[in-house]
Amino acid sequence: MKEVRENLVGDQVIDQKYELWGKITGDVRVIDGGKFYMRGSIYGDLIVEFGGRVHIFGHVSGNLHMFRGTKVIHSGIISGNATNNGGRLYIDRLGQVLGRVKTLNKGETIIEPKDELPEDA
Repeated sequence: MKEVRENLVGDQVIDQKYELWGKITGDVRVIDGGKFYMRGSIYGDLIVEFGGRVHIFGHVSGNLHMFRGTKVIHSGIISGNATNNGGRLYIDRLGQVLGRVKTLNKGETIIEPKDELPEDA
């Protein structure tokens, strides 16, 4: 697995196991064969194409676009929209999407409910 602990400038294409602890200023595309563990920040869009796998622990300042044959687990923050165009999207209780979540073309989106505070709290 490639592990990156630095700040990258410019658009990136991920086609292997890749773990980011820094930041990327630009759009990131995860293509077939890419498994991206995003623990840092992306200042741009995250695009997941056929065969791509992503787990978001950090922050995406733009939008998430995912397509058929993809899988994304979201545990971080997406400042824009999350558009699932035929893939599988799982947003756990820690994950936040500040824009809209859209599911198109028979995509599967699961949003885990947030814990509710007791009424007497």
